[in-house]
Amino acid sequence: MASLLSRIGVARTLFRNQGAVLCQHAARANTTTTAPTVRPVNELQKHRLEDYGRYVSECLPKYVQQAQVTYTNELEIMIHPEGIIPVCTFLKDHHAAQFKSFVDLTAVDVPTRAFRFELVYNFLSLRYNERIRVKTYADELTAVDSLMPVFKAADWQEREVWDMFGVFFSNHPDLRRILTDYGFEGHPMRKDFPLSGYVEVRYDDELKRVVCEPLELAQEFRKFDLTSPWETFPNYREEQPEQLEAGHEETKEEEKK
Repeated sequence: MASLLSRIGVARTLFRNQGAVLCQHAARANTTTTAPTVRPVNELQKHRLEDYGRYVSECLPKYVQQAQVTYTNELEIMIHPEGIIPVCTFLKDHHAAQFKSFVDLTAVDVPTRAFRFELVYNFLSLRYNERIRVKTYADELTAVDSLMPVFKAADWQEREVWDMFGVFFSNHPDLRRILTDYGFEGHPMRKDFPLSGYVEVRYDDELKRVVCEPLELAQEFRKFDLTSPWETFPNYREEQPEQLEAGHEETKEEEKK
C-alpha cells in the first residue's frame, strides 16, 4: 500500500511539472514582443579566416598589403596591382587554397581617391567550401593585367568593367564593349557621367533605321512644390490680414451704390 501511494505521489508531481512547463510555453507564445534577429557570431570561423589571411600575407609579402575579415566573416585580401597574376595563381593552384572557381569581377568608382577605381575579384573554393575576395586599385590611365591567362571566365567580366568604368586590361585578347552600343562614348558607371547621358537613340521614319543624335531635353526640369493645395488642418486656419478685409468691404459698398 505504501509503495502504491508513493507511486501516485510521483505521478502527481510529474503531471504538475509538465503543466507548469506547458503554461510557460503558452505564455511565451502569447507575448507580442520579439527579440531582434541578429546574425550569430562565429568566433571560430573568424579566427580561422584571420589565420589564413596571415598565412597568405606571409607567403606573398611582396604583393599582399593587408588581409582583413569583415563583420560577416568574409576574408578580403588587399594587393598591389602588379600582384594580380601571382596572387590569383597562388590562390588557384596552392593545395591549401584551391580557389579554382572565378565567381565575379566588379569595380567601385571613388573620384576623390588618387586611384579612383577599386577592382574586386571574388573566388570560390569547392574543395574547402570557402570564399575569398581580392581587392586592388587602378586609375584612369594605368593598365591592369588581365586575368585571362589564369581564369578563362574573366573574359566577359573584364569587358564589362572596361565598358562601364573604363579600366583598361592589358593582354586581353578581345577587349571591347559588351553592354553599350557601337560607337558609344564614355563609361556610364563612372560617378562623373551624367544621368541623362550625352546622346539619345530614336527610330527615323525617313531613313527607316535607328539613329543616334545628341541629347535634346524636350522640356525643362520642373520645380516641384511639395506643399499641399488642400487644407490639411482647417481648425488652424490663418486669418486674413486687415487690409484685405477693408478692401473687400470697400468693393462691396461700391457694388451696392
